[in-house]
Amino acid sequence: MTQTRRDSRGAEEARELEGHLSVLDSFTGAALGVLAVASGIYTYLGVSSLLDGDGAMTAFAAIAYSVAVSVGIFVFWSYMLRLLPAMRTARSRTGLLGAMGLGSLAIVAMSSWLNAAALAGAAAVEQHLAETVQDYQASLERAHEIALSAQGLERDIARTRQGFEDLSEQEAAGTLSGLAGRGAVFRVLRQKSAELSALEAQIGAQEPLIAEAFAQGNALLSRMRALTVEPGPVEARSVEFSEQAVELAGLITRLRQLSVATLVQRAAQDLSASVVLPELDGSTSEGRLAQGATIDSVLKVLAQRAETLRQAAEEVIAMPPPADTTYTPISAADAVILYARNFVPSWAGAIAIDLLPAVLVLILAVTQSAIRAGRDGVPIEDRMTVAELRAALAAAREVDLRPDPPAPQPPEPEERPQEEGESRPTLHEMPIRKP
Repeated sequence: MTQTRRDSRGAEEARELEGHLSVLDSFTGAALGVLAVASGIYTYLGVSSLLDGDGAMTAFAAIAYSVAVSVGIFVFWSYMLRLLPAMRTARSRTGLLGAMGLGSLAIVAMSSWLNAAALAGAAAVEQHLAETVQDYQASLERAHEIALSAQGLERDIARTRQGFEDLSEQEAAGTLSGLAGRGAVFRVLRQKSAELSALEAQIGAQEPLIAEAFAQGNALLSRMRALTVEPGPVEARSVEFSEQAVELAGLITRLRQLSVATLVQRAAQDLSASVVLPELDGSTSEGRLAQGATIDSVLKVLAQRAETLRQAAEEVIAMPPPADTTYTPISAADAVILYARNFVPSWAGAIAIDLLPAVLVLILAVTQSAIRAGRDGVPIEDRMTVAELRAALAAAREVDLRPDPPAPQPPEPEERPQEEGESRPTLHEMPIRKP
């Protein structure tokens, strides 16, 4: 009794679920068509951003692709909605689930990323412009830092020059060699101080050029930042952005060339290597020996100062150079893929509009499984509805009222033609047929 009651309840639940499915089936196809058309529209927008040109052929190609995507999505999910819930064995379900997975990957590959490009393509391109501005800013600041570090060598050169000038004043007073006046030692000291003074002036002349280039670079960066957020089509802004980027790249290269570190390195090498020794002009041999000894000491000091300048210049040269930054125009679809981590909601919406029918497939599969479970073990008469019972009775009544077909009559014997020499049977020999 309990088993019968449970079976009856399962049959009622199965009939209730079937009623719900019959209502849902009335608009499921229309809903699936709307989703397919919406996906096709966004696919058209994404394809249009990839194709070059704006002629009729380009528009036709984009329309053909989007229509193919819409039809493919509608047909694929229609197959899944009908077939997967009807599968009864685990093997068949697993096979169709695998097919659904492959189909979903194909839909993402041919449609979803283009939908994402249509939804967030402009924002992704603007993100690319903003990233490029940051790269250019880093390169500009790095080039300016290296140039200023090279300008800092001017203080070392000025200190070395001042030291030689002080020594020359001491020599003029007779403190170094013991011979007052402007003799050979004085001329050597003045020769090197003049060289350092010329190098110092050359470095100082670079400073306003560096400041001007850096100011121009900042102005270009400001304009490039404005282009990333200005209203209007991003394609037109990208063109102007590219022009500004080319000019800014030239300014960064100019800043790198304005660095005087290499110049100071070569000047430090020449400072001790190229010394023009004057003739010793002491009036006595002791004086000339004193001058020679003083010049040797000056040359040793000169070599030490030159080595110090060279090391300072090499430290500046060894600084990491600014990264080579080049702006590369990018399409909306490529930008969405490149900066996908920044547009997760757009990607989720683009994929969901294509793969939402998968949820309907799983719902139908679970519902059909529940219907089959409710009907298992229930006799056919308990599963029949009133309408089905009436239809069955009407069919049985038609079978009962249908007249019986007439019985087949035996065929009449055919008269065989009498052969020559054969006698015809007499009346008494002929068989008598009973009525």
